[in-house]
Amino acid sequence: MLSAVTLQSDTVFAADAAANIRADVANGQVIFNEGKGDASACVGCHGEKGLGMDAMGAPRLANIGQVYIVKQLANFANDLYVPSGMGAVMNGVGKALSDQDRRDVAAYLDSLEYEMDSSDLKALAADKIKVGKPEQGKILVTKGIKGRVPACQDCHGFNGRAPHIPALNQQKYTYLVNQLNNYRDGSRASDPKVNKIGIMQGIAKKLSDENIVDIAAFLSTSPRITP
Repeated sequence: MLSAVTLQSDTVFAADAAANIRADVANGQVIFNEGKGDASACVGCHGEKGLGMDAMGAPRLANIGQVYIVKQLANFANDLYVPSGMGAVMNGVGKALSDQDRRDVAAYLDSLEYEMDSSDLKALAADKIKVGKPEQGKILVTKGIKGRVPACQDCHGFNGRAPHIPALNQQKYTYLVNQLNNYRDGSRASDPKVNKIGIMQGIAKKLSDENIVDIAAFLSTSPRITP
């Protein structure tokens, strides 16, 4: 069952943060494209338009939520989340950026014109990556598993879109699979400042391998639409 306390805390954090963000989009664009000090340029892994790269497991950052990006960069800076693999660079990036820099980068990414960039599931399958079934993923995202797993849209919005919780539609397939597995094995928590375990760990632990790849297949190819 979802924690009402955690949900409320997340919402309050998001509302307060949104109200207090003062950002320089132009500075954010410079940092994204050129880096700053010890922070490498974001564009190298996340692409020139912030759309992410399946080959690197790098997530889409454009239009996923300004408040969410600020929070995640702060989590990296404070070692509240330490990714593995190529993502391990993010802790150093977070530490190298000031609070204002993080807000500026997030504002720039939020200002970009929305662009579709679905994961190429056929190409991933050709590379021997296990790919799920979008039609099965849609059921899980919109309806969940009765009595066991809530629908993703309950928190993230219709088809994975919401203002203060990260947008999931058009997120990269490999990133979604990796993160759901990280939540399931306990190596990542949804918001360690609020709750050591977090909502997403509890949900992911109830998902099978098939559930995870199906959800990722749907979300990574789902357009941004409204009910």
